[in-house]
Amino acid sequence: MHPTRLTAALAALALTASLAGTLAGTAAAATDGPSQPVPPGHGRSLALAAADKAADSGLDGLRHGTDEELVRTAVTPWTGGLYYAAYERTYKGLPVTGGDAVVLSDSAGKVRHVAAAPAPAIRLSTEAAVGEAAALATARAQLADVESASTPELTVLLKGNKPVLTWHTLVVGRTAQDLPSSLDTYVDARTGKVTQVTDKVRHAEGRGYHNGNVTIDTAASSMTDPNRSGFRCGGQNGSAYTGTPPWGNGTANDLVTACVDIMYAAQRESDMLKQWFGYNGINGQGGMVPARAGLGEVNAYYDGTKTTYGRNQNGTNQLTGIDVVAHEYGHEIFDRTPGSAGSSNENGGMNESTGDIFGALTEHFAANPNDTPDYTVGEKLNFLGDNKPIRYMYNPSLAGDPNCYPQLNSGTEVHAAAGPQNHWFYLLAEGSNPGGGKPSSPICSGGPSSVTGIGVQKAGKIFMGALLMKTSSWNHLAARKATLATAKNTYGSAECNAVKTAWNAIGVPAQSGETDCGGTTTPDFSLALNPASGSVQAGSSVTSTVNTTTTGGSAQTVQLSASGAPSGVTVSFSPSSVTSGGSSTMTVQVAAGTANGTYPITVTGKGSATHTVTYQLTVGTDTPPPTGCANTEYTYEGSLSSGQAEAQPDGSYYYSATSGTHVGCLRGPAGTDFDLYLQKWNGSGWADVAVGGTASADEDITYNGTAGYYRYVVHAYSGSGAYTLGLSAP
Repeated sequence: MHPTRLTAALAALALTASLAGTLAGTAAAATDGPSQPVPPGHGRSLALAAADKAADSGLDGLRHGTDEELVRTAVTPWTGGLYYAAYERTYKGLPVTGGDAVVLSDSAGKVRHVAAAPAPAIRLSTEAAVGEAAALATARAQLADVESASTPELTVLLKGNKPVLTWHTLVVGRTAQDLPSSLDTYVDARTGKVTQVTDKVRHAEGRGYHNGNVTIDTAASSMTDPNRSGFRCGGQNGSAYTGTPPWGNGTANDLVTACVDIMYAAQRESDMLKQWFGYNGINGQGGMVPARAGLGEVNAYYDGTKTTYGRNQNGTNQLTGIDVVAHEYGHEIFDRTPGSAGSSNENGGMNESTGDIFGALTEHFAANPNDTPDYTVGEKLNFLGDNKPIRYMYNPSLAGDPNCYPQLNSGTEVHAAAGPQNHWFYLLAEGSNPGGGKPSSPICSGGPSSVTGIGVQKAGKIFMGALLMKTSSWNHLAARKATLATAKNTYGSAECNAVKTAWNAIGVPAQSGETDCGGTTTPDFSLALNPASGSVQAGSSVTSTVNTTTTGGSAQTVQLSASGAPSGVTVSFSPSSVTSGGSSTMTVQVAAGTANGTYPITVTGKGSATHTVTYQLTVGTDTPPPTGCANTEYTYEGSLSSGQAEAQPDGSYYYSATSGTHVGCLRGPAGTDFDLYLQKWNGSGWADVAVGGTASADEDITYNGTAGYYRYVVHAYSGSGAYTLGLSAP
């Protein structure tokens, strides 16, 4: 046995991006009778297993082709045992920009919601005609002065719903007009021309005033945050200011004082995210980008690597007010949540609105007497000499911006395009006639007669939850669906209906498949395949299990069918319909003479709703999973790449009600080194009780144990391929 295998397997299981063969099915797989309670802390595993299986099976919008994979890139825990799992698409191992997705699942192993950017079937050569160096030179030429440029990465860009092979790089510097810029650049790998470029710099003028005597988190001798990774504040050279507290002298243009204001606002925003929403800081990992003060311009911006703050128009103040700083770090929140920042004006407007919303939320959370919480932007900046704000969230038209979604068009400037979503947020938080000195808010044509607010904290949490379902195709229509799903799953019917009413009030229409806000749970189900792919020789057959889960309301009858099978291939189900929560065996019969190749087959389940998954059938070219565990009670199949690991049975665990012998039989691909671990729940975590760790593809485990929760972990120590696991339990 390799002495490091135990640690390696556990690390691999914790870090693997996609448990390719997992399924959150029956928890007590090896026992009969009533289902057993979930071990404490195991809900996350069940939720992610369900999400991974949905991605692997191509549930609804998660469809992907033979050479594509949905790789889990982030997991965010949420209220009530919910988890947001974000996925990025790859094609033949290359990253894909577009076609990303988010799955919302719960601790019982049920998929609650799927959000996916549209993605065509990808078929293109991955050989670049233009070299990396030439592409980098083209990307750098987009700016007059280049500060830095990342190494180009070969990437498939989905543009206009068509795949394009590109070199992707981020170029930071200044434009010919001497404006700061951070260009997300895609150079066509065939023609060498720029095919898409998006400026990540988001400008927002702010107001320069101080927050009074405040407490901030810094190191003993520098303005570096000891609690939030990456966060520091200094001048334009990027180094943190040094010295000792108390920091700053309280004057308007002292840059150390400006950093006090910046750190105070950013730290309050980070605390607000944690305390109000349970979200781990600005970037979701407890940190944020650094800040720079002293820009000699009337500007403040975020560029993907830092935030930068200048002065107001007449030079009397630095632009470091709470709403300005929180606005800039709101751009980082938008950038770091799934889907990042898009390229359309509508997406850019929603990015600007996100900054405004987090500015308002941070003001309300901080409750600083020097800056009374409000829903205006730049109200003390005095840009026009009239002491008016530059944006009004409760009535964007006061600044000449559109109030209503139908007023937007492709040419609407991004700051103006923030209007509709800002308006929606105010209506959701405060309502159309809130009273108490707060301004009334108009309702767009065709909307409800009035809107009742649910409070800024609830509204903020719903908005934050929706951002965790953001994809690269984010727009107002997608935001409506995401906020409804978040409201219903986080709070319930009343808040969901409030979200719907607020969207109706700004003219965003209802969408197909959006969450039903009814007071009772809407009947629904989900589908998953195990396995989601199979290989067979012509003249033979292969099977897969179609698992259904009741995700809402009462169990219902689900009728199963298949489409897309090539000539010579027939698909049958036994039984042909199931009660949700049950399963059916799908048999794919391949006639002699069927052409070799890989074929996607769509499996459809129809009940009160219709859902689809995709089975990838390979005829004649792949090696089938190994055999040799026929004497065990249960059999599971999976596939792993070198270094990956996954839990079985079906990404879950089983419960043994009595003491006795546990038998595990692993048969891996020839020429590889696969290991097998039997783990038992010890009350706080999974502990190894038996290990098969020889330098071979096959492992056998026998263990005499007491009653309790058990699971197997299969680890591809070296080599890749399909495996078969057999197990028996007392």
